[in-house]
Amino acid sequence: MVAADTRARPAPVKSRISAAGRAKKPFRPVATNIASYDRKDPFAAVDALRKLLTTLPTRSGTNQLKMTADEHRLSMHLLTIVEPFIGSSPSPRGLTRQPTENLDEIASYVDSKRDLLSLALSCKRMYGVIFPRHFEYRVIRCKISNIAVWSYFANSRALASNVRRLEILDERSTEIPRIPSDILASDTELESSDDELDKIWSTLLKCQSLRMIEVNDNLVFSPISEESTSSDAKQANLKLPYLSSVAVRSFKKGYGQNKNPDLGRVTEMLHHCPNLQELNIDYKSQAGFGSPRADNFFLCGRWPSLRTLNLTHLSCSLDGFDAASAFFAAHPNVEVLHLDIGPRTNLRGLVLAPGSLPRLRELKSSKEFACLIISCPSENRPLETIKGVRMTGPQRDAAFLEALRRSDIRRIDLAGYGEFEDIRRLVDCAPKLTWLDIGKKTSASAHKGPVTISSVVDWANLLTQLPDLTTFHGIPFFYEVSSIPTSPATISDRSRIKKNDEVTSVLAWKCPNLRRVDHWEEQAGKVIVLFKDGDKAKWEVRRVKV
Repeated sequence: MVAADTRARPAPVKSRISAAGRAKKPFRPVATNIASYDRKDPFAAVDALRKLLTTLPTRSGTNQLKMTADEHRLSMHLLTIVEPFIGSSPSPRGLTRQPTENLDEIASYVDSKRDLLSLALSCKRMYGVIFPRHFEYRVIRCKISNIAVWSYFANSRALASNVRRLEILDERSTEIPRIPSDILASDTELESSDDELDKIWSTLLKCQSLRMIEVNDNLVFSPISEESTSSDAKQANLKLPYLSSVAVRSFKKGYGQNKNPDLGRVTEMLHHCPNLQELNIDYKSQAGFGSPRADNFFLCGRWPSLRTLNLTHLSCSLDGFDAASAFFAAHPNVEVLHLDIGPRTNLRGLVLAPGSLPRLRELKSSKEFACLIISCPSENRPLETIKGVRMTGPQRDAAFLEALRRSDIRRIDLAGYGEFEDIRRLVDCAPKLTWLDIGKKTSASAHKGPVTISSVVDWANLLTQLPDLTTFHGIPFFYEVSSIPTSPATISDRSRIKKNDEVTSVLAWKCPNLRRVDHWEEQAGKVIVLFKDGDKAKWEVRRVKV
C-alpha cells in the first residue's frame, strides 16, 4: 500500500490540454511596412518591437533568433521612434529646448490662472515665460483715471493680447485694483482728463484675446463728443473676436453722473463685439435724472450668438418699439432676458412678431411685457421662469393671469403683491409651480414678524394646490432662535423652538414636497430646510449662496 502511494501521479488532463493548446497556437507575423507606423506614437512602436522579438524563439531550424532584412530594417526604424522618449540626454524636441516664442504661444492658449500656475511649475523655462508675461495679465482691475495702465497697454500690444478679463472700477470704489507689477510708477505722472474713456476704447481694441469686460463707471453713460466720433471712424473695422461677455453698470449718486445719460458709448463699443453671448447694461436711475434711450441700441445691435440679455432702467420711445420688435425677432438664441425699458403704459406700442424668442427659458420684466411674451405664438418655447412681476389687483392682473393659465411656468419670483387673494388667484392659474417667491407685501398690513399659527394654516391650505412645490419664500413662518448650538437653550428659545416645531408639522402635513422656506433674518444667506426623520418632521438652518 505504501509503495502504491509513493508512485508518481500523472498530470491532470486539463493541464496537458492547455499546454498543448498553447504550444500549437501560432504567432501572428509583424507587418514590416515602415510607413504603417506613426512616428508620433512611441507606445505602438514598443508594442510592435516586442511582438517581433517574441516571434524569434518560435522559429525552427537555422532561422531561430535570426531576422530577415525587412525585419531588421523595421526594428531599427522602431528604435528611432522610441529613443527620443527614453534616452538619457534631453531630446531636441523636448519642451525645454523650444524657442521662447513657441513657449509664449503655448501659454497664450491657457486662460485659467490656476492652469497657468501648474504649467509654470513644470520647468524653469515655462516659469520664466508665464510669470512676467501671462500670470498677472489674465485679469486686470483698475479705474479709468489710472492712465499708467492704459498707456502701458497702448505701447505694448503683445502684452495687451494676454488679457482675458478687464474690470473697470468706479472712481469712488474702495476695491483693491489688480495691476501687473511691472508697470512703472513713473507712468502715473501723466495727467488725467475727462476724455480718457474715448481713448480707452481704442486701447481695448488691441486686446484681441479679451473674453470679458466689466465696466463700473458713470462716465460710460455720458454723451459722445464730436472729436471722439471722428477718431473712432478709423477703427470701425477692428473687432474683438473672442469677447463673449460685457457688463456695464452705473453707480447711483456717483462721480461722473450725467442728467441726460446716453448709450452711445456702449453701443459703439458693442459694434466691435460680433460674437457676444452675454450682455448686461444696468443703469441706476434717481429722481431728477433721465434714463438712457435704447432706440439706437435696438436698431443697430445684432449679435447672432447672444444668449443672455439684461437691460435695466432704460427708456424707449414709441417709435423705438418697432426697432425693439425687430431686435427680438433677430435674436432667436436668447435664453435669459431681463428687461426694463420704461413705463409700462408705453409697452402697448410693442408688437412681437410670431415666433420671437423661441428658446427663452427665463424672463424678468414687468407684468405687461411678460404677458406679451407668453401670448406671443411660438412652438415649444421652454419658458419656465418669470421674475419681477408685481401683483396689483384683479382688474390689472386679469390679462397676465389669463396668459399664465395657458403656459407651463414652473418658477415665479414676484416683485411684490397687495393682498392674500392676489396670491390665491396666481396659484389657481399656475398649478405646476415648483418654486414660488411672493416678494414683499406692498399694502399697509405688511408682515413685520412671524405669522400666527392660524395664518400658517391658511398659507398651507393655499399651497396644497401646488402639489409639486418644493420652495416657498416671502412669508416669515419661523421664530428666531439662538444661532449658537453649544450654548444651553433659554426659556424663551425653548418656547420658540416648540412653536417652530408646530409650524413644521403643519407645513409637512399640508405640503409634503415642500423643502425650503424663509429664514427669520432677511438677506442673511440662510434658509430653513424641512425634512423627515422617520415619521417625524424636522427643520434646520442651512446656508445658501445669495
